[in-house]
Amino acid sequence: MAEIIQRDGTWAFDGTSVRITPGLHRSVPLFRQTYGEITVPLEAVAGVVYEPERKRGRLRMRLREGADPLLHATGGRLPDPADPYRLVVDVDRSGIAEYLAEEIRHALLLDQIPGEPTKAYLLPGPPVPVSVRSSDGTVSFDGTQVRIDWADTSDRVKRATGPRVINVGDVVRVEWLPNSGYEDGFLRFVTRETVFSKLPAEKDPYALDLWGNVSRDLLTALVATAVTARLPHPSARTGTRGEGDGGQEREYGDVARGRGPAAAVPPPADHHDVLLRRLRELGELHRDGVLTDEEFARTKAVVLRGF
Repeated sequence: MAEIIQRDGTWAFDGTSVRITPGLHRSVPLFRQTYGEITVPLEAVAGVVYEPERKRGRLRMRLREGADPLLHATGGRLPDPADPYRLVVDVDRSGIAEYLAEEIRHALLLDQIPGEPTKAYLLPGPPVPVSVRSSDGTVSFDGTQVRIDWADTSDRVKRATGPRVINVGDVVRVEWLPNSGYEDGFLRFVTRETVFSKLPAEKDPYALDLWGNVSRDLLTALVATAVTARLPHPSARTGTRGEGDGGQEREYGDVARGRGPAAAVPPPADHHDVLLRRLRELGELHRDGVLTDEEFARTKAVVLRGF
């Protein structure tokens, strides 16, 4: 057993897995404390390094591509302090950190762990049910359905349509961008119906617009990860390259050209039906007095541009 205990958290390696426990100190980001303890099987590890610095060093673990739904869902966009695979190490514990890293590397060589991408998730992601309150509303996931309850500050059109319930079987992919404090983020559930839609997050009834408290909005990655863990693995999707924006863009392009999974997107006729259905919904909201003439015209223009 090799173990290092720091204010930032604890890493313990027993020869077959690395148990990562976040610290309880107030300096530890809310996301890591909420995500909780992670057990990383050795076969999911691609490498580990210790980066010494003048006052403090850092242990960093790199996972095999496709092994972790958290890394796939967030696309490498988690802020560095919120990364659960990073541990801040006091300078007087650098020797222990180097020893732990060396033990993990030795085990990887001994067990001949391959470096290529995995064909299945080797980590389970956060347990369900999971619920997060964000600046645009509360998003919940029970393992089978996503539910979004809009906040009082959400766009009027979103509030008028009521809570949004999405079956996980209808989700093609999850898109997530953190709220940086300087630019808004979003959590979007792309479904068979909305795969061609390009509505901005503040108008999209399948997306949360993240613009408020940065640390709390970051928790939406929990829901993004829990849903992603229950979708087909990236290796099963035609034209994807695994994690990051590039694979997602290639998948989107292949889908649009008809080369993606048959069940992933509707044919062009359905695309037209989706547009008509959206326009009918807006027309009903306008006739019922929910939308003013100006709001109706503006939202209709956004929908038409999106299609």
